[in-house]
Amino acid sequence: MPCSSVIAIVGRPNVGKSALFNRIARKRIAIVFDQPGVTRDRVAREVEANGRRFLLVDTGGLAFDRTPGSDDPLAAETRQQAALAVMDAAVCLVVVDTRAGVTPLDEEVLKRVRESGVPCAIVANKCDTPEDDEKADDFVRFGIPVYPCSAEHGRGVAELVEFAVGKLPPPSADAESARPLRVAVVGRPNAGKSSYINRLLNAERVIVSDIPGTTRDSVDVPFTIGEGPTARHYTLVDTAGMKKHTAMSKTSVDNFSLFRSEQAIEEADVVLLVMDSEPGPTKQDMRIAGKIIEANRACVILMNKWDLAQKNQVKQDEATAVIRKMMPFLSYAPIVYCSAKSGYNVRRTVDAIDAVASSVQANLPTGMLNRTIETAQKKTLSPMIKGKRLKIYYGLQVGTDPLTIRLFVNDPKLVTDAYKSYLEKALRARFGLEGAPIRLFLKARSRKDGATLGFEIDKLKKAAPASTKTPAKKRRPKK
Repeated sequence: MPCSSVIAIVGRPNVGKSALFNRIARKRIAIVFDQPGVTRDRVAREVEANGRRFLLVDTGGLAFDRTPGSDDPLAAETRQQAALAVMDAAVCLVVVDTRAGVTPLDEEVLKRVRESGVPCAIVANKCDTPEDDEKADDFVRFGIPVYPCSAEHGRGVAELVEFAVGKLPPPSADAESARPLRVAVVGRPNAGKSSYINRLLNAERVIVSDIPGTTRDSVDVPFTIGEGPTARHYTLVDTAGMKKHTAMSKTSVDNFSLFRSEQAIEEADVVLLVMDSEPGPTKQDMRIAGKIIEANRACVILMNKWDLAQKNQVKQDEATAVIRKMMPFLSYAPIVYCSAKSGYNVRRTVDAIDAVASSVQANLPTGMLNRTIETAQKKTLSPMIKGKRLKIYYGLQVGTDPLTIRLFVNDPKLVTDAYKSYLEKALRARFGLEGAPIRLFLKARSRKDGATLGFEIDKLKKAAPASTKTPAKKRRPKK
């Protein structure tokens, strides 16, 4: 999504910016909590409203003085991210709290936004009833359109969105038609997720710090390679570090952060699992990998900080063997060794993401699929269970993302997990499905029922929608 379609929400801390963001997005995306300084990075999401698609951006509070929340050690970085959001935006919505009236910090924020030259409006938030609208009149003196509204109840938000969308420049055809590939960047705290994104974009797009828990919310970062019709569009999702859940150590914000990270995995097209190369895979890394498998998401393993491992004379082949042994359940995921600090192999991660995304959408020809299954059965017989052996009559692909294959067999109870894993590996080797999860569903079918490959394909054809072409007229037989 280009910068010409960005609407940024800014304002001092704790005035309801995230609540307004969620209201316009019609979904709980940004963390809303009655505590200043919860939002630090720019939280963005593509939204469609009033017949237009745009990128909606929530920002941290612009605290220029010693206000509550400005004693946060990351306050300066938060202000910088908010200022950058204003620079990138086509329209700015400045949120104020009508109950508190005009504050010196509101005046400072409005001054900074007006100096940027970006079209803007004042969102007079917390006007829950028509009687509260009079309080919004205090902000008219700034010479900026004022919209009384209630982010909590949705009152007045429709008029605000109509104004903001009306101020956006005309969209380009490419921007409106392209659907970006959604890539969730997940891992333990301080694995280098934010550093990787900043290195890939060659910009300080998300806050990086040695303080654990710096990233609290899932942050959408648009990213494009190339120009014109051949351009490749991505949305990188920087997530909070996924810590082991313990009731004693979790705050409400931590719980929200963990939920957002798990949600980012479920919504992603591809998940990039970032691990620290020095300690290698940990128990928490394996727990996160389990979340990826449960969600049936495509995956790329990124071993970050490889420059530090190289100093200890660690070789990639040796490291790969250890990772595969410790995490056999992710043996299908490609491994890329890189360093966000030096930039080593960072670009190669994009190639791996593209390859995995292509695998997820693959359509396997039915003939080749069944020849592969037949060859695999002849090469390795399924184990005997109570004197019987699994027989696979044929298979059909019935879905993508994840790849879903239905196998018609003599008895589904005769299959073992090991043999299913063997069949998955055979399919990956034949079709090059690296990084893509495969779901195999078994259905009982007897050959006596006339269940042949040709018979099943004919059934599918009959069930398919009728062709839009006009059928040719049949000739009448001669008398």
